[in-house]
Amino acid sequence: MSKQTLQLHNTLLSVHSLEVDSQIPPSLLQQPLFFISKTHDELSIVCPSEFEIKSLDTEPGWQALEVVGPLGFSLTGIMANISGVLAKANISIFSISTYDTDYILVKRHTAQQAVTALKNDGYNVVVDQ
Repeated sequence: MSKQTLQLHNTLLSVHSLEVDSQIPPSLLQQPLFFISKTHDELSIVCPSEFEIKSLDTEPGWQALEVVGPLGFSLTGIMANISGVLAKANISIFSISTYDTDYILVKRHTAQQAVTALKNDGYNVVVDQ
């Protein structure tokens, strides 16, 4: 099976930690790219860094590598393989999955290193212009 194509997005993202019962700002839903996760213990929002959210803590400076999909639910090992390549290159990741695909967030200062490591391992990586 050939390796997936990934697309590196230029948008800088921030990961926010909020109180579990915090209100989600309605204007967040107008952003071109965002992710919301909630558990019994936490509420996390990933969104463009220029979008301001009052949060408990923020980790800025991420870029998204999108696994170009859609990916079928029967496919296995995609995230394990990509994260393994990046782990071997000492690149920290923050991963997010959607219904159709997966996103691997890498810090902006490691994005080019991530692209190089993935290309060297046979992945096709497209960089937004």
